Order: sequence, then C-alpha cells, then structure tokens
Amino acid sequence: MEAAVAYINGIIWSKPLIGLCLGAGLFFSVLTRFVQVRMFAEMWRLLFSGKPSEQGISSFQALTVSLSGRVGTGNIAGVATAIGLGGPGAVFWMWVVAFLGAATAYVESTLAQIYKEEQDGEYRGGPAFYFEKALGQPIYAWIFAIATILACGLLLPGVQANGMGNALVTAFGAGQNIETSFGALSQTQILSGSVMVVLLGFIIFGGVKRIASFAQFVVPFMALAYILVALIIVFLNADRVPGVIAMIVGDAFNPMAGFGAAVGWGVMRGVYSNEAGQGTGPHAAAAAEVQHPAQQGLVQAFSVYVDTLFVCSATAFMILITGAYNVVGEAGFLVQNLAAEIDPKSPAFTQIAIEGVLPGIGKPFVAFALFFFSFTTILAYYYIAETNVAYIKRSFNAPGLTFGLKVMLMGATFYGAIKTADLAWAMGDIGVGIMAWTNIVGILVIFFMAKPAIKTLQDYEAQRKRGVETYSFDPEALGIKNADFWKNK
Repeated sequence: MEAAVAYINGIIWSKPLIGLCLGAGLFFSVLTRFVQVRMFAEMWRLLFSGKPSEQGISSFQALTVSLSGRVGTGNIAGVATAIGLGGPGAVFWMWVVAFLGAATAYVESTLAQIYKEEQDGEYRGGPAFYFEKALGQPIYAWIFAIATILACGLLLPGVQANGMGNALVTAFGAGQNIETSFGALSQTQILSGSVMVVLLGFIIFGGVKRIASFAQFVVPFMALAYILVALIIVFLNADRVPGVIAMIVGDAFNPMAGFGAAVGWGVMRGVYSNEAGQGTGPHAAAAAEVQHPAQQGLVQAFSVYVDTLFVCSATAFMILITGAYNVVGEAGFLVQNLAAEIDPKSPAFTQIAIEGVLPGIGKPFVAFALFFFSFTTILAYYYIAETNVAYIKRSFNAPGLTFGLKVMLMGATFYGAIKTADLAWAMGDIGVGIMAWTNIVGILVIFFMAKPAIKTLQDYEAQRKRGVETYSFDPEALGIKNADFWKNK
C-alpha cells in the first residue's frame, strides 16, 4: 500500500504542480498589484471589524476557522520534513510560496464570498459553488466537491493525528505494546487516537457555530504561545540568527540536497501548511458576515502570513539555530547532527530543538501544542468536507451522507494515529495535490472568463478612496453574473 500511495503521490506532486502553485501566485500578485503588500494595513483593520449574525460568523471567527486548518502538523512536522529532505534552503521557498500565495488566497476567498449561498440558516460557499456559478460547469464543481470530501474526510486527518501521536510518544514514551488486528500498537498511540476521536465527536456533532466558537478561542492562544517559545529560543541564541538567515538564503540557490529537492519540498510543504490555492480557506471565508466580498479576501490573505511567515518560520529558526536536524539525500546523510533513526517526517526535530534550550519543557510542550494544532485542523477539515456534502445534497438528497462523513473522519483520525508517518504524509499529500490542481486551474479559467475577483478589488478600493463608512456590493453593476446572494441583498 505504501508503494502504491508513494507512486500516485509522485505523479500528482510533479514539477507541473510546483510550477502551477508558484506561477499562479506570481500571476495574481501582478494582477492585484501585489495586494498582499499594498493592503497590509487594511488587512489588519479588517481582522476585528464586522460582527457575527444568525447566518454567518465574524471576520475574526472566519480567520480563526481558516487558520485552524492552515496551522497544524505542517507547521511543526512539515517544516522539519522540508529541512530534512530539502535542506535549509527549502525554508526560503516556503516563504516564497507564502508571499505569492497570499494573492492566490485573496482571489479564491473573494470568489467564495461573491458566490456564496444561504442554506438552512447558514452561509455556505467555496470552490464547488464558484465553479458552478462562475464557470457554469456543475460537473467540474462536483469533481472538486467529491475530491475535497475524500481529501478532508479521509486522507488529511490521518496526517494530523499521526503527528500528534508521534509527538506524544517522543514526549512520554510508547508505553506497553498491544497486539491488535493492525499489528503491535503502543498504548500511547491507542490512547491519543481514542481521546482525539471522542473530542472530535463532541464538537462536530454540535455544528458549525460550535466549531467557530472553539477555534476563535484556541487558535490565537496556541499560535501565540508557540511563537513566544520560539522568540525565547531565538533571543537566547541571537548571535546565531544572521548565520541561520544566510544559510537559508544561500542554500535556496545552491542547495546541498539539489535545487529540485529544495524547491520541491519547500513548495510542497509550504502549500500543505498555508493552503493558499488548495481551496480549503474559501470555505471559511464564505461563512463570514461582511459588507463587501473583498474584505474577507484580504483577511484570508493575511492568514497566509500568520501561518508561514510567523508559525512556520518560528519552527525553522528553532531547528536551525539549535542544529537539531539531519538532511537526507539520495546517497545518504548530507548533514547528520542527530541519530540516524530519527524520522524527519515527525515532530522530533522541533521537540529536540526546544528540549536542548529548555530542558524538560521541549518535548511535552510540542506534544501539547501539536495536540491543539492537529485537533483544530481536523475540525477545519470536517467543516470543509461538510460544506461540500451540503453542496452535493442540493441536487442529490442523501440523508445519511453527513453522518457518514462524521464516522469516516473519526475513523481516519484513529487510523492515522496508529500508522507510520510515511504512509500518513503520502496520503495527505495526495489529498492536497488533487485539491490544488483542481482549484488553481479553475480560478485561472474564471479569471480569463470574467475577472470577478479583480473587479471586486477595484470596486472596494474605489469606495475606500471615497471614504465611505458602509461598503456596498452590486455584482450586476460590475458585470458579475450569478452572484445571487449579493444581488438579492
């Protein structure tokens, strides 16, 4: 099974997808005149504007729901993997894909707001909705919806659960092995998977509002706590920071692991972490109550910065400053600072890095942080998958579909907690790759057909220049068709 999954993953994550992620980000950056830089102050202002309604959540809640999906195992174990297999230069390419991807995030999230709907008293939207309305291609929308349900409901939860389980084993030991039908499993793996499944069931059976309420409390706290620990470690090793920056930049263009490995792993783990272009962020963006679609597009562009430039960078600097990493090439170790048996696809690099500076704290702290990172990410996956189930149920009434999704996601979470890291990550990469291919190609076609996200940005900037207090959005005046929610509003 591992060989088959690895083969499929190699096809999906080939050079064309890496080029597509970088190229689309650059394309939209130029078209929006680098909105991620020009409108940074406006992004910050919008974070705390707007209030929730009976149908929608606030801009800040939408940000935290999307961040709960972006900030996860990829920020800890994913960064370690990028360094371990792509070298320190992979971090630079993670920064590049985040900076360019912020413009892609603006486009996809603005589209989600433009074409959102109200279903059962809640706002729903995302790529499936805008593919149907903007492209006029319900078949393509169904393809994305089914791919997303499989990715977020079956393939991706296992990565988060696996990272959490490995972190707990590193921190507290494996415990006694228990023979099961899955083979010999440690008590820690079984316990971590069981606890996560029980907590997941409690929240996902409570609905979208409960997910948003949980995320807005947990996500800011866990991200700030993690960044604070990273800043302490950087401060205690301030003299090494210039050398680390020089190593990241230098290795990006003359990489020890090869240029293809540095760029490939940097982009792959960058997209996995910040999700720009993957099509996950738009689901939370559509649920927000805003005056103008561009406002939530800008907020979601900011979330990419928080994920990669803050949280991922925090992990990278901790690992590289302390030297707690190995770099593995095709012929063997290119750099070996740690024991050979340490898996680069686990959180071990990060745990060892913090433990080396803060003895007795590092391993349990990362396990604790990763529990919340992983748990909130799985909640976001459920919300995304449920939104696509709701899309399918618009034309195909299947009463048990939502319940089946919940059971599938909880089963995938437990399975991921007890399987090997290689299999879990490979399955997750397949899920990310399928969604990224479908979404990026789709939003590029939408641009060439009608340019709705660009027209919306121009309209918002024109109103902002006039100094209006209350923004409005008239899609028909802008030549944007099938934006029924805003037309009726």
